[in-house]
Amino acid sequence: MRKPFDVWAPDADRVSLLAGGDAVPLRQAGGGWWTPSAAVPAGEVDYGYLIDGAEDPLPDPRSRRQPDGVHGLSRTFDAAAHRWGDDGWVSPGLDGGAIYELHLGTFTPEGTLDAAAKRLGYLADLGVAYVELLPVNAFNGTHNWGYDGVLWYAVQETYGGPAAYQRFVDAAHRHGLGVIQDVVYNHLGPSGNYLPRFGPYLTQGNANTWGDSVNLDGPGSDEVRSYIVENALMWMRDYRVDGLRLDAVHALKDERAVHLLEELAAATEELAEETGRDLFLIAESDLNNDRLIQPRDVNGYGLEGQWSDDFHHAVHVNLTGETEGYYADFDSVGALAKVLTAGFFHDDTWSSFRGRRHGRPIDRVRVEPRQLVVCTQNHDQIGNRAAGDRLTASLGFDELALAAVLNLTAPFTPMIFMGEEFAASTPWQFFTSHPEPELGKATAEGRLAEFERMGWDPAVVPNPQDESTFTNSKLDWSEPGSGDHARMLALYRELLALRRIEPALTAPVWPGGVDFDEDERWLVLYRGPLAVVINLAAQERTVELRRVAGEIVFATSSALPQGAGLWLGAKSAAVVRLSAAARD
Repeated sequence: MRKPFDVWAPDADRVSLLAGGDAVPLRQAGGGWWTPSAAVPAGEVDYGYLIDGAEDPLPDPRSRRQPDGVHGLSRTFDAAAHRWGDDGWVSPGLDGGAIYELHLGTFTPEGTLDAAAKRLGYLADLGVAYVELLPVNAFNGTHNWGYDGVLWYAVQETYGGPAAYQRFVDAAHRHGLGVIQDVVYNHLGPSGNYLPRFGPYLTQGNANTWGDSVNLDGPGSDEVRSYIVENALMWMRDYRVDGLRLDAVHALKDERAVHLLEELAAATEELAEETGRDLFLIAESDLNNDRLIQPRDVNGYGLEGQWSDDFHHAVHVNLTGETEGYYADFDSVGALAKVLTAGFFHDDTWSSFRGRRHGRPIDRVRVEPRQLVVCTQNHDQIGNRAAGDRLTASLGFDELALAAVLNLTAPFTPMIFMGEEFAASTPWQFFTSHPEPELGKATAEGRLAEFERMGWDPAVVPNPQDESTFTNSKLDWSEPGSGDHARMLALYRELLALRRIEPALTAPVWPGGVDFDEDERWLVLYRGPLAVVINLAAQERTVELRRVAGEIVFATSSALPQGAGLWLGAKSAAVVRLSAAARD
C-alpha cells in the first residue's frame, strides 16, 4: 500500500522530497516507486520532488492542490476532512434525465465553484437531472476551457480548489442534482506537463491531434493505466461525483487485449458495488461504434453511455441549412428521421467528410436509446465555430423552440449547454490565458490558420488570448427575466417537466417509428402513446398521423386536430396523446 509522498519515477537514479522547506531522501520501494526514508511533515504542507540532483522541485503527479499554479509546489489536501451533508442523495443513474453542461469560469460572473453552487436552485427548478462540469483539473493560467490540464488529480485553484469542489457536489446532491465530471485522459496541455520527467507517461512519435499520446500499451504502461484508473476513482470516491464524461476516447491509442475503457468500466462497477451508489461512465467518441456501450460479457467495453454527434448534426442542418464540412451528409429530413430511430446516421454508410464508410449499426437488443447522449448545442459545437456563436445568432425563437422539442422528446439522454435554456445571446468562444508569450502567440496563430483552411473569414475569429474573449463568453444573468429569453426559459421548463411526468419520453425502448415528408418538411416521432409532430417548413402544415389525435399535451404555438391529422403553424411542434382509434 502506498504511503503519503510516495512517487513513481522508474528512470530516476536519485529522488528526494522537498517538504515544508526541508529535504527528505527517498529510497527505492520496487516497481519504480520511491518512498521517504525518514520522517515527513504531518498536516498541510507544500512539497515537491527533486529528481537526480535537480535544483528546482517538480509538483507531485498526483497533486491535489496547486495554490501557486502548475509550475509551483504541490500542497497536501485531506479529502476525508469534509463533513458530507448529502446522505439522502440517491443517484438516478443514466436513466434519460437531462444533463446540463456548464463551464465554471463563464457560468457566473465570479467563475468559481462556490458561485456556481448558488445557482443550483435555478438548475433544480429548471428540471435537469445532472450538472456536467467541463474539466476542472489544474492548467496553466487563470482561465481556459479546461482541456489544457496537466495535473489530473488537482482541482484548478482559480475555481476554488478541492475543498470548494466538495462543497459544490454536496450542495448539488442536496438540491437533488447529480454531478458528472468531464475528464481528459487522451492528452496533456502544453505548459506545466512534468510527467515525462518522472516516467514514461507519454509515447513519443505516436501523436494524436493534441500531441504525444498517453502511454497505454508500451513499456511502463501498467503504472500509467493505474494512474488514470485511480484518478477516475478519486472523483467518484473522494468527491462523490456520480459519473464521468471521458473526453475524445477515439484518441486513446491502446492495443492491449483489455482496453483502458474496459478497465475503467470494471473499476467503476467495483466501486459502485463497494459504495452502494449508481456510478457510470460516458464516452465522447466519433467512432459510431456501439462496442463502447455493449456489456463486457459480450466483448463490449461496458461503458454506460456515449455521445452521438450525428443527432446534433442532423438537427443543426435541418434548422440552419448549413451544409459545410461534416454537415454535408445530413441535409435531409430523412437524416433526422434515421438518427431518431437508429441512433447513428453513419452506421457503415459513406461519409463524404471522411471519404470512406463510417460507423456500424447499433445493436438495439443490447443497447437502450438512453445510452446515447445527444444535444443541439455543446461546448465544442459552439466554441469551435470561428466566432463562437450560438444558435441564437442565426435562428429565431420558433426554430430554437424546435431544437428544444427535438432534443427533449427524443428517446436519448438529452444534454443542454449552459444558457441554451434561455436563448442566451452571449457567444461561447475559444479562450486561453497562457502566461508564456510565445505559447499564447502560437495558440492565436494556430487558431487563425485552422479557420482560414476551413474557409471562415479570419476577421471574425477572436484572439483566444484576449481577456475580452473570455469575458464575452460569460452568461448574462439579466437575460432570463425578460422578453424572448423568459419565454424560452418557460418553454424549456415545460418540456423538462413533461419529460419527467410522461413515462413514454424516458422509456428504455426504441421509438415506435418515424414518419416524414421530405418535400413538405414535416416529421412525426412515435413514443408509445405520444406523437411528437414537427413542422420544419416555413408554411403551415396538416400532418397525417397513424392514429387519431387526442389531447395536445404540449405545443410551441397553435396546433389543432384536423380530420385524421394535426394542423401546425409554420416552424412549430406539438406533442399529442394519440387515441386508441386508428385513422380511416
